[in-house]
Amino acid sequence: MSISGESSHVLSVTNRRRRARPPALLVALLTACALVAGCSASAAAPAPAPAAPPSPAQPAPTSAAPAVPELPGGGTEVFPGRRMAALYGHPGTPSMGVLGEQDLPRSIARAKDLAADFQPLVREPVVPAFEIITTVADRAPGPDGDYSAEMSVDELRPWVEQAGKAGVYVVLDLQPGTTDFLTQAKRYAELLAQPHVGLALDPEWRLEPGRRHGVQVGSVTAAEINRTSEWLAGLVREKKLPQKVFLIHQFRVSMISDRQTVVTSHRELATVLHADGYGTRQEKTETWNALHAAPRPPGLWWGWKNFIDEDEPTFTPRETYAVRPESPVFVSYQ
Repeated sequence: MSISGESSHVLSVTNRRRRARPPALLVALLTACALVAGCSASAAAPAPAPAAPPSPAQPAPTSAAPAVPELPGGGTEVFPGRRMAALYGHPGTPSMGVLGEQDLPRSIARAKDLAADFQPLVREPVVPAFEIITTVADRAPGPDGDYSAEMSVDELRPWVEQAGKAGVYVVLDLQPGTTDFLTQAKRYAELLAQPHVGLALDPEWRLEPGRRHGVQVGSVTAAEINRTSEWLAGLVREKKLPQKVFLIHQFRVSMISDRQTVVTSHRELATVLHADGYGTRQEKTETWNALHAAPRPPGLWWGWKNFIDEDEPTFTPRETYAVRPESPVFVSYQ
């Protein structure tokens, strides 16, 4: 029976018994009935609408920086933890190095084969690499008068992008003629903003006005190198990139003035002094030793170049890694 039904029943019983009750008891019964009726009316009223569900919790704002992309071979620091074995040259020009002796797909395959030749000799991964001559020293001044022929970003892009997809590191090599390294490096900021792309400076082809390639060997000041490395380190910070290879070629001490003041403290860069030059085993060893003996800054990594056609004979991978006082972390083949 409902509460309303119960109220009617109580009222009916009360009416039948009214004469038998004393007045005081009647008043009490009537009061009780009134209370029951009130309860019945309240119960019959529609229930209030349920409260709206709370809004879904919004994700708390975060200031965490996006993850830094990894390098080929894993991690975000170049050295230690990996070595690199690189094909050096200019796309489509076999005479300038082994990189230009085949098309892009076969260059990727050849770089991987080269890295595989070195891998059994060390525990850390040996990453395949390209060192692409991006600006080519030229005996003619060219339209801009700097004696350097520059590849366009569009010409380089397939090499850079396909290499990255294949796990191949890329180093853009500059031969600037009479302009400066920083000016040329900035031309390729779009490509250098990719996580697997580093930069190489070749002072042999950095000329003072009035000098000519093939007549004089070029040189660069530490100050110019430092301006370039400062800009590159800033690009790494701005784009939140992993550490980059910053490589400097040298085969004569005179090619870098004040070399001991070259800044190697940028955490964003792994600065590599790359021993260049071809010849007999004795000549290459003498060059290596002379570069180590000259004043130099702390914190340098060391690289080595093998010339397949010009060295007499070419060092094997085992012989290359066995050179001392420091085994090279970056080896290129021209």
